[in-house]
Amino acid sequence: MVGYVTLGTNDIAAAAKFYDALLATIGAKRLMDSERFIAWGTGPGAAMLAVIKPFDKQPATPGNGVMVSLQVESKAKVDEVYAKALALGAKDEGAAGPRGPSFYAGYFRDLDGNKLNAFFMG
Repeated sequence: MVGYVTLGTNDIAAAAKFYDALLATIGAKRLMDSERFIAWGTGPGAAMLAVIKPFDKQPATPGNGVMVSLQVESKAKVDEVYAKALALGAKDEGAAGPRGPSFYAGYFRDLDGNKLNAFFMG
């Protein structure tokens, strides 16, 4: 149901480097690219994640309570994405691990303070 999610950035080059490396761990690559907007996805018709310099030219700020969740195929992949994010400079928001009987996730904030997680259900 979700087509794409955009996250604001104040440094498109740093965000590009962070997300190129992070999203490669789940098989995503750049699908759209411009001076103020980059979108990654796993292919046509799949949901995308994008970073953008705000249209109003005001500083990008993370939304309180807003989070992007990256669905992956295993607990091991959650661990990999979470570790990769931290290695790329993300801030820990909750170590990878179980959150109830069938939900496994790791939470982090990107270089601009946007909150994300990688999760597996099963």
